[in-house]
Amino acid sequence: ISVLLFDKTGTLTKGDFGVTRIESVDKKYTSNEVLRLASALEQSSEHPIAVGIIKKVKKDDITIPKPENFNAITGKGVEAKVEGKQIKVVSPGYLRDEKIDIPEDAYSDAAETVVFVLIEGKLTGYIALADEIRPESAEAIEVFKKNNIKVLMATGDNEKTAKAVSDKLGLDGYYAEVLPHQKVEIVKELQEKGEFVAMTGDGVNDAPALAQANVGIAVGSGTDVAAETADIILVNSNPQDIANLILFGKATYNKMIQNLIWATGYNVVAIPLAAGVLYSSGFVLGPALGAVFMSLSTIIVAINAQLLKRKLGKK
Repeated sequence: ISVLLFDKTGTLTKGDFGVTRIESVDKKYTSNEVLRLASALEQSSEHPIAVGIIKKVKKDDITIPKPENFNAITGKGVEAKVEGKQIKVVSPGYLRDEKIDIPEDAYSDAAETVVFVLIEGKLTGYIALADEIRPESAEAIEVFKKNNIKVLMATGDNEKTAKAVSDKLGLDGYYAEVLPHQKVEIVKELQEKGEFVAMTGDGVNDAPALAQANVGIAVGSGTDVAAETADIILVNSNPQDIANLILFGKATYNKMIQNLIWATGYNVVAIPLAAGVLYSSGFVLGPALGAVFMSLSTIIVAINAQLLKRKLGKK
């Protein structure tokens, strides 16, 4: 593996979003009203951002209205009719596509992820959420770098948030505001450059990229779709497990080479002896002694393989 491409949410971060700010930019609507209308669209979603919004609504004991004519805006958000109004909960990318100005104070904290609420096509407010970086992520990335593996991140988050996470973890690069189909293109682009790519992710959006990668790794908290398309499934969502997996693979490969060299070298010496190459010198390797030496070779290979288990067990 020469490049490891991480999804951010739920892999490098805990995927446990909490609402930090709710702002209304339209005097007709309060911040609670912005949250209430947004929750109508998010109540059936398993996305971590949606879960964070619903968690806040339940905490504040707000009644969630029922949506009608629900529709997903591919890679950009969702929309539906709520109480007779057309509501959209969208990403900053959608606002840019529609030439809608993003409020200057929307990204006062680089670590926040922000979604925007539109009512009848007009920007009405926004909801900021924060996700905590896993403490194990930095340790795992150090392991990757020591093993000459470039670590990149592909996320649907905005540029500011992606850069903050990348800088904090010391990544080799990142891709921000990435749509689901673009993750596949990123993997293909890296492969065309001659890289052997491992991709990690946990969501439906990651499934195509996991399938395209040379090695697809689905983390434990992920969806069934991601798990089905991955080559490897990790029970826990711990980046350190990915590091251990790679170290285990490298160590196993090294043991295979060691055992192959030993077996080849042993046979190069032992077979001529058994064939009587030193018969003229008075040395004859009898069948009984030959059988002992053959068994000894097998035992040495087995012991060497067991040393791998002991070494990894200490870690």
